[in-house]
Amino acid sequence: MQIVVTLDKMLALRGITGKQLAERVGISETQMSLFRSGKVKGIRFATLEKICEELDCKPGDLLDITEV
Repeated sequence: MQIVVTLDKMLALRGITGKQLAERVGISETQMSLFRSGKVKGIRFATLEKICEELDCKPGDLLDITEV
């Protein structure tokens, strides 16, 4: 199984860009891009919480799991 980041879907639904979200959450565009692409090994709960607050969603709306 593999965890897949589905943040792009939520951004599209909310009509904001990754750059705008990064600014609102207080992280760099690079870090946001790495998270969106799934190239990070982890994310701080505080950052995940801020993302969820900005997007009015739950962590499960940003992550999915698939068969490899």
